Amino acid sequence: MPFPSPSPSTPGCGRRLGLFGGSFDPIHKGHLAAARAAQEAFGLDRVVFVPAARPPHKPDLELAPEADRLEMVRLAVASEPSWSVCDLEFDRPGPSYTMDTVEQLRARAGEDEEASIWLLIGADNLPGLVGWHRVEELLEAVRPIVIRRAGEDHELPPELEQGLSTGVLERLREGVLSLPPAPGRSTDLRAALRAGDRAPEDLPEAVGEYIRQRGLYGGL
Repeated sequence: MPFPSPSPSTPGCGRRLGLFGGSFDPIHKGHLAAARAAQEAFGLDRVVFVPAARPPHKPDLELAPEADRLEMVRLAVASEPSWSVCDLEFDRPGPSYTMDTVEQLRARAGEDEEASIWLLIGADNLPGLVGWHRVEELLEAVRPIVIRRAGEDHELPPELEQGLSTGVLERLREGVLSLPPAPGRSTDLRAALRAGDRAPEDLPEAVGEYIRQRGLYGGL
């Protein structure tokens, strides 16, 4: 069950800050649906999208330019006043470790030390979670929200059971959020664009137009 949602909060008074990191290559409606569901279920005051510069678990992945991924996220979240995008991982050398981002996020987002950070994690990332940088420390510093899409396994992967402490495993179980079928995946959207589909319906309209104008993913 989700952690209880708080009463409406004010700045500096137990505010809940959602951190949604990822390659966002490109950002799509499934990302937005997950952020909206997490915000409603866990009473998040804000959701900050943080595009990854160099995902450490995908070292060989060729990404669209940082400036383009950042602008696509800005376009996608522009209509939501409680959503924003932060480029702090682009300003930091080396791999984009989530723990480093958590340590910087409050200050960059304008929140004080009383703000709690709630980390959105896709369930498809769970099998590799034990290999994340400072993972135990990370999952004690944040409240994890595990985004489970329709059709994904309801149990934690055995790799986690063997590699994480009992307390951290319980935090993960308490933070599971099951979603109905959601639009698209970035991998499928890139393939569709390369095949000549310039405006897949799973892309926000402004993002699809930006991709068309910039000729990203071989979409021209």
